[in-house]
Amino acid sequence: MQLTKFTDYALRVLIYAALNKDRQITISELTEKYQLPKNHLIKVVHQLSKEGLLLSKRGRSGGLMMGKSADKIMVGYVVSRFEPQVDIVDCANPRCVISVGCVLKKALNEAHEAFINTLNQYTIADLIKEKNYLLIQFGLDIDVVHH
Repeated sequence: MQLTKFTDYALRVLIYAALNKDRQITISELTEKYQLPKNHLIKVVHQLSKEGLLLSKRGRSGGLMMGKSADKIMVGYVVSRFEPQVDIVDCANPRCVISVGCVLKKALNEAHEAFINTLNQYTIADLIKEKNYLLIQFGLDIDVVHH
């Protein structure tokens, strides 16, 4: 299973916000650090804010902060909220001639559920356990972020 860019970007934004939990970050900063299109990040941030995962403050002193503690945000929750809700297989269009006795759809749905359950064993806080390494990769001052 491959995640959409929208979900990927949402997880990246949450990782960066969690690394910088004591200060506001900006979309311009996210764009620069991740080298991602600003218009995509605006949409992602908007959805994260709607979900209550980010707090967004507008204006001159505005920015973004975590809306919930990183240890309370399950990765599986984020993935399930950001991935399109579609059946893995569509047995009706075109109609599959073996759909009555076939268990493929059931097996794939169980696999998807197991995928989400596995991701729910991790929080955003788990994703930033190597905090110093990540801060260095972003070119952030380790001492400044720790204060």
